[in-house]
Amino acid sequence: MTIEIKVCMGSACFAKGNLDNLEYIKEYIKENDLEADVKIVGALCENKCSDGPRININGKEYVNVTQDEIREILQSYQKIINLDK
Repeated sequence: MTIEIKVCMGSACFAKGNLDNLEYIKEYIKENDLEADVKIVGALCENKCSDGPRININGKEYVNVTQDEIREILQSYQKIINLDK
């Protein structure tokens, strides 16, 4: 199973923390050897700036995300990946 993570690259989401969130996601993937299982892509602004920072994982949107929340989300997806192996 491949996980696709879309990170909003709009200026509002980046100003609200997605630049740091993106770096955190990349580091988490590297530390947990998930490079083959996770694809990171950027998303253009979808005019939902009040909900930022936003990420989307396999079609599910997460809003106002913090790094702690991202860690929990990624851990849940990591369990799914490990079950498929």
